[in-house]
Amino acid sequence: MSLGIEPSIDDLLAQVEVQRAAGYPRVKLKIAPGWDVEPVRAVRAAHPDLDLHVDANGAYPDDADSAAVFARLDGEGLTMIEQPFGPRELVAHAALQARIGTDVCLDESVVALGDLRSMIRLGAGRVLNIKVSRMGGLSVARAAHDIAVDAGIPVWCGGMHEFGVGRAANVAISSLPGFLLPSDVSGSDKYYAADIVDPPVRAESGRVSVPQGPGIGHEVLVERIERESSRTFDTAATHVHGSALARG
Repeated sequence: MSLGIEPSIDDLLAQVEVQRAAGYPRVKLKIAPGWDVEPVRAVRAAHPDLDLHVDANGAYPDDADSAAVFARLDGEGLTMIEQPFGPRELVAHAALQARIGTDVCLDESVVALGDLRSMIRLGAGRVLNIKVSRMGGLSVARAAHDIAVDAGIPVWCGGMHEFGVGRAANVAISSLPGFLLPSDVSGSDKYYAADIVDPPVRAESGRVSVPQGPGIGHEVLVERIERESSRTFDTAATHVHGSALARG
């Protein structure tokens, strides 16, 4: 389960309690400058055995103040520190990984297989977050998994608040053997009162079962999609118009 930046530490602790009661074995906390060491320490003090990691989404500059923050977080028993610096800051990530014992995880930095190879060669991280949509589909996401496995890098699947179609793809790829860390495949009810697949993706005690049926293993509720759509497009007309423009 992934939790955002809350209005207060008390609100954050309450959210963690809710997710632990739901059975999720891992909680990810979003961090940013000014909201990092203290909330993390509060959660760790309340849950000393929790599989806990933090995600900065590249919010920190590569400077001495950030180095001090990550040095302090290094003592909190975190599973990983995810994407502390900007996407192209591979050298900064490598330098940080060399300074701290906590695993650095890259997310936004790896959008292509070449990025992953650079991460490995530079030692810019020891964990990879694979997002199917960010990587460009299931085929390249599986290729990234294979490269990471060969390099001894554990992977997990990050979520993008997908509806059931995308979440089902995440569940499927998370069943590959290199996905050794808990993935962002929480149940549909975390975000939506009604999903667009049947059955909805369900979590039981923090785990989601991999469907055994054909395709994504869920029926897509096309009528619901059509009923809830705010706009529709004539794809054939768009293609013809686009082709005409391309020809000049």
